[in-house]
Amino acid sequence: MKKKIIICISLLILLITYLYLGNKFHIYLDCPIKKTIGLYCPGCGITRMLLSILQLDFYQAFRYNPLLFICLPFFIFFVIEGIISKKEPLYNKIPTKIWVMIIVIFIIYGILRNIPFFDFLAPTVIK
Repeated sequence: MKKKIIICISLLILLITYLYLGNKFHIYLDCPIKKTIGLYCPGCGITRMLLSILQLDFYQAFRYNPLLFICLPFFIFFVIEGIISKKEPLYNKIPTKIWVMIIVIFIIYGILRNIPFFDFLAPTVIK
């Protein structure tokens, strides 16, 4: 359990450092999919979403990546539960059909956010 906590804290420190330095010097990693083929992937906007969450601007965070914004509380729950659980983590008990459904949802989301009719799913800056 100690090892899990150390790994999670280390990853959290790396993430916060990346977000802080990126925000301070305006240097972020570009999405390789967006850069090479010009399409939004399901994860496009996640860095800006996390920055908006750190600034407590939840509406803007939602506009950057609605699907991941909605999934974030579940992800946090599974990480915390996986750390404190002495038994098998809960995410290992989720049936394969559910994992397949989640993957399909992300693929459909990645396709829809590149169709002009669904442009509201693309990372959007709200002024």
